[in-house]
Amino acid sequence: MASMRDIKRRRSSIASTQQITKAMKLVSTVKLQKTKARAERSKPYFDKMYATVTSMLAKSGTIEHPYLKPQDSKKKAVIMITSNRGLAGGYNSNVIKVLTGSSLAKEDVVLYSVGHKGREHLLRKGYQEAKDYSEAIENPMFHDAKEICQDVLNSYAAGEVGEIYVAYTYFKNTVVHEPTLLKLLPVEIDEADVEAAKDNILMNYEPEAEEALDVIIPKYITSIVYGALVESVASENGARMQAMDSATSNAEEMISKLTLQYNRARQGSITQELTEIIAGAEAIS
Repeated sequence: MASMRDIKRRRSSIASTQQITKAMKLVSTVKLQKTKARAERSKPYFDKMYATVTSMLAKSGTIEHPYLKPQDSKKKAVIMITSNRGLAGGYNSNVIKVLTGSSLAKEDVVLYSVGHKGREHLLRKGYQEAKDYSEAIENPMFHDAKEICQDVLNSYAAGEVGEIYVAYTYFKNTVVHEPTLLKLLPVEIDEADVEAAKDNILMNYEPEAEEALDVIIPKYITSIVYGALVESVASENGARMQAMDSATSNAEEMISKLTLQYNRARQGSITQELTEIIAGAEAIS
């Protein structure tokens, strides 16, 4: 059985840790409110952008464009969005599992990393990296998404990669965050949109289709990636808030158990001392 001194030392250590986790929870709560509002404001636009572009392309017929035609390369570009810091529960590991557990073979994946945690883990696993944009996750801006997408689209147009994906965490609400692997190019068109397009007039472009798509596709990809960055940051803060709340509660529980254990040990020590005093008094008399 642990001594009273050991119990007291351990209880003091846990109490110090509890203060840290409580402070981190408060910080994450404040950050969550800001990032949640930002994600909720931008979400309708990015959802509509995705639906509009896929519907538009379904009605475009067979258009020859570098961004739309399948590439011969077996390489898949994956924009992997994780955090730069840990202590966020399963936030980072869940989005990593979305990629490692997918049908994409490790040797075919080319990483465009956003966030140190996912990058470090996947590089240790032997994944190939094209570029690191980890600093962008601290405060993602639209120009960060534009830079990432321009690099990825250049590789796609050059035939270096045949498909483009983004792996991120979808922010559903404060407590529900869904790791997601979304295919960006070639655009996956809903069969319902294709069927509907057969009964309607094909999409007309002004100016020419190729010139219009040169502008539309990069904006579409950039918008989706920016939305993924914003939602990932909100999910990270939500996950960290929950993790720190659980850690604080667990620390409180452990302190209560150690306090009870300490009191029992102290009571046992007092009882033993009294027994020794009584026994000594009886021996004298």
